[in-house]
Amino acid sequence: MALPTERLKTLIEAALFVAGRPLNVSELKSSVLADYPVTSRYVQLLLAEIRQDYSSRGVELKEVASGWRFQARQEYAEELSRLWSERAPRYSRAVMETLTLIAYRQPITRAEIEAIRGVAVSSQIVNTLKERGWVRSIGHKEVAGRPELLATTREFLDYFNLQSLEQLPELDPELQPLLPSAVDGENDAR
Repeated sequence: MALPTERLKTLIEAALFVAGRPLNVSELKSSVLADYPVTSRYVQLLLAEIRQDYSSRGVELKEVASGWRFQARQEYAEELSRLWSERAPRYSRAVMETLTLIAYRQPITRAEIEAIRGVAVSSQIVNTLKERGWVRSIGHKEVAGRPELLATTREFLDYFNLQSLEQLPELDPELQPLLPSAVDGENDAR
């Protein structure tokens, strides 16, 4: 039994608000829309309509790597941050450089990161990125010692409002020689 479009849109909207995480089209179809004969294309059209409905509001419907979610618009970030007494964690330059290298050169080993940065990468840096859910081990490189291969996760993409690695910002031209195998479309966050 098909429902009117507005009812389906409000059902999807409610699901996205209460889920607490991004939902993709398949998850929407297999959960809140399971009793309704809707195609993936139709759900995509409804999501596009909801996105348009929110185009002039303080929140927006955003597609990230894991699916769709509602979030506050970026232009209100500073004012909204006053709602929380805790400040967002500040990451050291070493952590951010390591994350950048993983994002642009993945999969990459700790030794390769050290060779590019010219300094040792402590286990704590890698552990911090793993605990945050931004980086994970995807296997081991087939060389002596079988070092761990590191790559970014969907959580990394979601946190930085990206759908894929191709949306990473352009690298500074001075850094290009350091990253000869920068994202070329073959690697995706796993």
